[in-house]
Amino acid sequence: MIYTCIILSVLLLLSLYHNVRLGLTILRMEDSIEECLDVIDEKYGTMTEVLKRPLFMDSQEVKSVVDDIKRVRSSLHAVALSLTRNIVEEDEEE
Repeated sequence: MIYTCIILSVLLLLSLYHNVRLGLTILRMEDSIEECLDVIDEKYGTMTEVLKRPLFMDSQEVKSVVDDIKRVRSSLHAVALSLTRNIVEEDEEE
């Protein structure tokens, strides 16, 4: 009986150690994602401001760069939405 308690205690301690380590990893990842989302939000705003300005050159190169910026802006918006979709749903449930 004592050996069983010792073995179970050791297993419990190992489990607690791994759970705490995993929890800290998740918290660090969450902080990193929040920082990335802040940067994405800032860059999305600056891109939107740039795209509101009229073009002064009618060259094809300038138009293609503006189209690329629009696609990147849409991609950033899609990434930010996909990353925050679960967070928003959890906040609504609470």
